[in-house]
Amino acid sequence: MVIEDQQAKSRLSARIAVPQELPIIPVGENLVFPSMVVPLAAEKQSIVQLIDAALSDNKIVGIFAQRTGAEQVTAADLYSVGSAALIARMFKIPDGSVRVFLQGLARIRLVDITQTDPYLRGRVEVVEEEVEVTTELEALGRNLLTLFQKVVEIAPSLPGELSIAAVNIPEPGNLADFIAAHISLKKGERQEILETLDVAQRIKRLTEYINRELEILELGTKIQSQIKGEMDKAQREFYLREQLKAIQRELGEVDERSVEANELRKKIEQAELPPEARNEAERELDRLAKMPPAAAEYTVSRTYLDWLVSLPWARTSEDNLDITQAARVLDEDHHDLSKVKERILEYLAVRKLKADTKGPILCFVGPPGTGKTSMGQSIARALGRKFIRMSLGGVRDEAEIRGHRRTYVGALPGRIIQGIRRAETRNPVFMLDEIDKVGIDFRGDPSAALLEVLDPEQNFAFVDHYLDVPFDLSRVIFITTANLVDPIPPALKDRMETIELPGYTEQEKLHIAERFLVPRQIKENGLGLERLRFSEGAILEVIRRYTREAGVRNLEREINAICRKVARRVATDSEGPITISSDQLHDYLGPVRFRYEVAEEADGVGVATGLAWTQAGGDILFVEATPISGKGNLILTGKLGEVMQESARAALTYARSRAASLGIEENFYEKNDIHIHVPAGAIPKDGPSAGITMTIALISALTKRPVIREVGMTGEITLRGKVLPVGGIKEKVLAAHRAGLRKVILPKENERDLEEIPEEIREKLQFIPVDNVDQVLEMVLEPGHKA
Repeated sequence: MVIEDQQAKSRLSARIAVPQELPIIPVGENLVFPSMVVPLAAEKQSIVQLIDAALSDNKIVGIFAQRTGAEQVTAADLYSVGSAALIARMFKIPDGSVRVFLQGLARIRLVDITQTDPYLRGRVEVVEEEVEVTTELEALGRNLLTLFQKVVEIAPSLPGELSIAAVNIPEPGNLADFIAAHISLKKGERQEILETLDVAQRIKRLTEYINRELEILELGTKIQSQIKGEMDKAQREFYLREQLKAIQRELGEVDERSVEANELRKKIEQAELPPEARNEAERELDRLAKMPPAAAEYTVSRTYLDWLVSLPWARTSEDNLDITQAARVLDEDHHDLSKVKERILEYLAVRKLKADTKGPILCFVGPPGTGKTSMGQSIARALGRKFIRMSLGGVRDEAEIRGHRRTYVGALPGRIIQGIRRAETRNPVFMLDEIDKVGIDFRGDPSAALLEVLDPEQNFAFVDHYLDVPFDLSRVIFITTANLVDPIPPALKDRMETIELPGYTEQEKLHIAERFLVPRQIKENGLGLERLRFSEGAILEVIRRYTREAGVRNLEREINAICRKVARRVATDSEGPITISSDQLHDYLGPVRFRYEVAEEADGVGVATGLAWTQAGGDILFVEATPISGKGNLILTGKLGEVMQESARAALTYARSRAASLGIEENFYEKNDIHIHVPAGAIPKDGPSAGITMTIALISALTKRPVIREVGMTGEITLRGKVLPVGGIKEKVLAAHRAGLRKVILPKENERDLEEIPEEIREKLQFIPVDNVDQVLEMVLEPGHKA
């Protein structure tokens, strides 16, 4: 039937003459090829009028593709080549639109537009195709037919009768038009086929398009077969699993996945998750229940749910609000450290009056060995809370704090959330040790991630990258420790309450050793108090001559060394009780390592004793000055920093400006070089506080007047001789006491800092506040012959 219709259409097209003027129908995608029948829906009133007029005339219209979608169509908006078509049949629709079937007659070219209202009319001319019957044309036609038959075979939308119809089209041009009308082409490609009058070129171009279409169809078929195979496999697995479930139900067994999902659902109920976390957990559980256990995402989802349900979202440990008992516990564990203890007891008092008080964020700053870390454990014990410690030394990856996102293989929450999980409560004492040693590299800045953790205004909704839901850290007591404040970023420092833990005095170290260090080391080395005792003099001797530190770490190490040697003697000889006296220390610890009484040495010319602040607390340093023959150069040695070098230049300028009043030859600098040296040359030194010491040493060397060695001094100087305030007064005073000095000269503005000095130290030292170098010269230079 299709064959007969196609042949009849070809004969009809050849028999009907095309008028020179036709009504024009602009179309979008519905191009009409000669001898083809195309349906057309007309809703615009102008097109309906056009069709009615054509039906009352010769029923022939011109079909031209529109270049654009313009409403008002002009000749420029239409392609120049279209088709003349016969209105074969028309149907009127109740809504006023019409449906027509158009029979293509011939290719025509639009000459010009003769009418635009109410519809388009134009003059046209029929264009004839160019056909040269050759063997090549026959081969092209056969190849095209073969390709079309393959397309019909593969494409589900093309009926098989099209292959038979194509075989019965003898003319190559008509065959090309027939195939172009039935395969999937873009509007521009269809127009190109319509405009190509050379039949051989038309077939070649169409062959390219049909090859592309065939490749797409073959690829689609391949993909479809793969998907179908996978779906068949999935359906088979589903069917078998359903059968397995039915068998297990009959046997009274339960599916392991169902058991696992039910257990997790029960844990989610018991975990008391906040709404946002609960929604995320339930969503993830629904995904998990639909996943096969062998899926790669199964383990990831299961691990994530385990983390969510194991966190203490609502579990808290009950605080010990008995302030007296808490004070007793703190005193049991640590001697002194009154500032820290007072701050914790104040928090307890506020917590007792206001239950929803946020946890404090404290930063303990002090030299090594002063008890910062152990104080955190003591605070947790006093409050009745869990204690978690996290070392930040060397941490360079932001993910250590915030965790990795779940898209990474082996992702886990950050160490903050891990610590909370280990604590099993949401209000532990969380110690972040060595916060001044956090690093930074290409993986991010951990200190920036800590800003949210240590900010009371933000940490109630801390979002770990792995969990991706907020967790409340506001009940946690965060305690950070640092040896120095300067390396801590200012934004992070601003979020913490800094409490300084300075070095211990000699008497404090003695109490700590007797109460804590000696009993602990005796126990750790398997000795009882009945077998080993330390005299007070022995402990003092160890403090003075075998250690030089602000804390007590080295002191404990030396006590441990003595205990080990005693343990060896006891294990070998089973000796009776042993008492360690100061005379026996040489046998256990070897020769003394530090000189204690520096003030016992004779006074010297050109040598002054300064006080310095160090990471270990405080220390004394000697500044030596001597003039030598030269040309007025200032020589500085001892690995001095830039600020310290500037202090030396200021001291020299002051000495030159006061030469006459000090009895110094006014042109001394013209024939002398001045050499200033600070011993311990391998240790870098810097800061302005040695200015007064350098001035005294220099003037002593130039006037040949000895400096009283039992006087330690600190302070910055100006060119006019003013003494300016400096920092670290407490540490420097403790260092002066450890070194056996008797007097300390300090800037007058630092007099207020003496309140922090323990009373027992203040009683043993004489403090002399000054505001001018002249006052210092009168106190520290002994009378002598002048230069």
